[in-house]
Amino acid sequence: MTYKQQLGRRGEKIARRFLVERGYLIMETNFHTRDGEIDIIAFKDSKIYFVEVKTRTSDFFGGGEEAVDERKIEKLTLCAQKYIQIYNIDYMWQIDLISILIDEKNAKIKHIKNITF
Repeated sequence: MTYKQQLGRRGEKIARRFLVERGYLIMETNFHTRDGEIDIIAFKDSKIYFVEVKTRTSDFFGGGEEAVDERKIEKLTLCAQKYIQIYNIDYMWQIDLISILIDEKNAKIKHIKNITF
C-alpha cells in the first residue's frame, strides 16, 4: 500500500469515528461503481449521507475541500444514485465532505454538509 493510500485509510478511520461520535450509523465504506467510489455511507435522522473524505498533511496547496470540484461532485452523485437504485432507498440523501488536516499528533476535521455546485 502506498503512503497516499495509507494516509487516505487513516483519514477515513478518523472520519468514521467523528461521524459515530455525532450519532451517525455507518452503513458502508468504500462503495465502488464504475463511476467512482464513495468513502462512507452513513445514516442519521432518517437521511442517508454519502461522505467524501479528503485527508492532507499540509494545507500548502489548499485544504481537502479545494480538491472537490464540480466534476467530482457529479461522480459522487452518480455513485449515490447507483447505491439508491441498487438498495431501493426511499430516504432523503445528501453528499457531505469531511476534510482532515493531519500531523503526527493531531487531526483538524472540517465537516462540510450538503456540498453542491
